[in-house]
Amino acid sequence: MSGTGGLSPLDRPNSYIGRAVPRPDAARLARGGGRFVSDLVVPRMLHVVFLRSPHAHARIRAIDTAPARALAGVAAVFTGADLAAHVRPWVGVLSHLKGLKSPPQYPLAIERACWQGEAVAAIVAESRALAEDAAELVVVDYEPLPALTDPEAALAPGAMVLHPELGDNLAFERLLEVGAVDDALASADQVITETLTFGRHTGVTLEPRAVLAEWDPAAERLTVHQGTQAPHMLQNIYATQLGLAEAQVRILCHDVGGSFGIKVHAYPDEMATVTLARLLARPVKFVADRLESFASDIHARDHRVTARLGVMRDGRITAFAIDDLTGIGPYSVYPRTSAVEANQVVNLVGAPYDFAHYRARARVVFQTKTPMSQYRAVGHPIATTVTESLIDRAAAALGLDPLAMRRRNLIADDAYPCTSAAGLRFEALSHHAAHEKIAAMMDYPSLRREQARLRERGILRGIGIASFVEITNPGAAFYGVGGARISSQDGAVVRLDASGNVTLQSSVTEQGQGSATMIAQIAASALGVTMARVRVVLGDTDMTPYGGGTWASRGAGIAGEAAWRAAAALRAQILTIAGAILQAKPDALDIRDNAIVDRETGNRRLDLAELARIVYFRPDTLPEGLQPELIATRHYVPREYPFAFTNGVQGSYLELDRETGTVTLLRHFVVEDCGRVINPRLVDEQIRGGVVQGLGAALFEHCRYDAEGQLQNANLADYLVPMAAEMPDIDITHLCSPTAESTIGAKGAGEAGTAGAAAAVLNAVNDALSPLGARVAALPITPESVLAAIESGAAA
Repeated sequence: MSGTGGLSPLDRPNSYIGRAVPRPDAARLARGGGRFVSDLVVPRMLHVVFLRSPHAHARIRAIDTAPARALAGVAAVFTGADLAAHVRPWVGVLSHLKGLKSPPQYPLAIERACWQGEAVAAIVAESRALAEDAAELVVVDYEPLPALTDPEAALAPGAMVLHPELGDNLAFERLLEVGAVDDALASADQVITETLTFGRHTGVTLEPRAVLAEWDPAAERLTVHQGTQAPHMLQNIYATQLGLAEAQVRILCHDVGGSFGIKVHAYPDEMATVTLARLLARPVKFVADRLESFASDIHARDHRVTARLGVMRDGRITAFAIDDLTGIGPYSVYPRTSAVEANQVVNLVGAPYDFAHYRARARVVFQTKTPMSQYRAVGHPIATTVTESLIDRAAAALGLDPLAMRRRNLIADDAYPCTSAAGLRFEALSHHAAHEKIAAMMDYPSLRREQARLRERGILRGIGIASFVEITNPGAAFYGVGGARISSQDGAVVRLDASGNVTLQSSVTEQGQGSATMIAQIAASALGVTMARVRVVLGDTDMTPYGGGTWASRGAGIAGEAAWRAAAALRAQILTIAGAILQAKPDALDIRDNAIVDRETGNRRLDLAELARIVYFRPDTLPEGLQPELIATRHYVPREYPFAFTNGVQGSYLELDRETGTVTLLRHFVVEDCGRVINPRLVDEQIRGGVVQGLGAALFEHCRYDAEGQLQNANLADYLVPMAAEMPDIDITHLCSPTAESTIGAKGAGEAGTAGAAAAVLNAVNDALSPLGARVAALPITPESVLAAIESGAAA
């Protein structure tokens, strides 16, 4: 690339790429110096509290707000009808998801509440406590209506239609058929059939959703401080829904206490908050409390998949056939929709394996539960669990070792580029190498021998394996093709300041995963400066170039590449100017340790601070015609491949107590190939955190509803998340298949851990249960379900 001297990222002298550099912001955050939306206090600030429906489905006959309005310190009380005149409704559909439908949605419910927790009134007051007191004075006359809780029942003939204007409760259906599936299944020596169910869960971020909106009537400008993953997306949404120009909206994203996908959507209560700030011409702050987060943050998963796998006697796979049914709540969430997860399940089932015949159906159904949408590893855990559970069952039926069964069917490492049965284009993956590495990590033969010895003593231990493919670095084919104004590219602006320091502005955001560190490492490596000289600016639509933000494991692969290219362009500018000052050819010079040096000898010739002084304060001394610029802007988006796919394999080793049904996780193993690793420590912790969320889905996390659509465990006493005591040691190692589309070759790593963890645990539990003739097929795996499986196996 121009300005890099033909060197790859790893060849640059003193490169930070591939080094476990500590996060520069770690000390500030550890000292309590984080700046979160909850911390912000501005003059004349009001607080908004939302009154939420106690019913899953009810007609709103009347709302009496007079007593609340009369309370001293209450600035205003708004109903859905009050706000509807000031904000446009939105519809969560994408044109490339053919047939996807959803009704218009407003900030507050109008006429009907369609899930328990839907906001029906907004109370704005001088303090949060006062607003909560006033909310108790609002009287709502509800007429309860029938609830729709089960997707299958919602599709049955005669079922109540939640949105009559849409005709039925089917929000979206996708059908895919490749090859001759019926013939392949009919000719298979063995057909494995299984139905797997996946519980609902939600993000449970350390920091709840929070927004502080300010409207400046004089400047006619809206400033929104928000913990979000995609500032430019929200800038467009707020401008569109409020009838403003984008230039009238500024989004500021400070420190964010975790996101996991739940902070990348447009929420009705957040839309209401910015609308209220404009109407009242005073800053309005909303911070969700932990209890309402459970009912208002998006949920995910909740799939029921019936699947079949055809295999030959030698273990070769002939066909997959799946039928996926999922409920998404009463609306398709805007702007990313609630159909993407089911769509991803169709795309990813069987992805690591070489087979030709595939049939898939996915149905997405309206229901009266909290809306569902994208959450970490969208669709991946379902697809991986379905695939890997079938593979294990086929191996058992054929008398094959599970690892051997997989190796017989994995796409060959020298077969790329290739296209999967579902039509995914893979550039370069490493499944066989990953399996060799995990077998060595686990000492698989020894682990099997230990398992056999312990079984003789009545101790049930299980080993589970799960191969996966992860979608990262999405291009325009992900959302832009469907008409959503969600940017697939990211940008970077990098400049050398007058003091010789570097400032880099990037459109990626920081959610706690180390984005700023990664960007600084890349920029410092491309330029040849120390990281201490690089300041990274993120999360401000007035300051940063337009870009997609942080989602779908795209930070390093897309924003990182934009940073590399911008820094490389600045480096070329610096060397051109240095050549003029030193009367040397630019390609005979280099930048190392904050100075211009001779490329061959490394002798220091000129400090960057001195070069900057000349450019900014004595440009008259430079040759005429030389443009003394010390700033560069670059944007990047992948083009040849719509996604940069990564791959890996996970292994789980656990023990099961047949008396209590308790599962104890002993060790977890991960081999992952995310291309070029920028910071091994950050990547490992991303994977480790993702694994823990996958373990939560496997064993603990479940939003439980009753038949009336009431969420039964909307608190951290009853909704279980894995804590330190539940986490096993998680061993991680890497392979490297860089993408050739970019200079740095990085892919994503943020969702790999979540993609395969639940599948590995399910397979390990069923491996432990196999001597008892028992099996579980629902996540999360609870002690009750394990005991029921044991009882069922004993009865059989």
